[in-house]
Parts: sequence; structure tokens; C-alpha cells
Amino acid sequence: MIFSVVLIYLAAINIVTFFLYGIDKWKAKRSKWRIEEATLLWWAAFGGSIGALLGMKVWHHKTQHKKFSWGVPAILIAQLLVAGMIVYCIEYGVIDHLIGCFAAVE
Repeated sequence: MIFSVVLIYLAAINIVTFFLYGIDKWKAKRSKWRIEEATLLWWAAFGGSIGALLGMKVWHHKTQHKKFSWGVPAILIAQLLVAGMIVYCIEYGVIDHLIGCFAAVE
């Protein structure tokens, strides 16, 4: 159940992030109001890093900015590391052990 919810969340946020990069590129070409860089990075940080990377590649957007060309891949690596740690903890019962330790203290 929770795995399905997480997958739906990640799919949705990556699709939105991808299109945000495209919209910002479209607006940049027309000298219109732009989406703030911080907003684009926050969408990547909240799970849309793959969508951000794809958006940068497909729309050729923000590829020359170091905070994007280095920052978005760094966000993705950090997210993968955290996901790996969570999977490891679940697989090897670390979470259950910690819960048992806290329950013993009460």
C-alpha cells in the first residue's frame, strides 16, 4: 500500500517538475514572467529530481547554471542514498529493532 502511494507521488511530482522546466523555458524565450530558480530546485528536492534532469535535457534549460548542472544531480544522488538506506533498514529489520528499543524504555 505505502509503496504504491510513494510511486504515485514520485510519478506525479516528476511529471509536474518536468513540465515546470518546460514552461519556464517557454517563458524565457518570450521574455515573460519566470518561475523562480529556487522553486525549480525545491520541486527537484521534494522528489522531482528525475523530472528536473529530463526537463533540463529535453528543454535545454538551465544547463549552463552550475547550481542546476551540479545541484540537481546531487539532489538525485542524495535521494537515492536515502532511499537505499530506508530499504536497507526495512530489509534488515533495523526499524523494528529501534522500535523495540524505544518500547523497552517505556
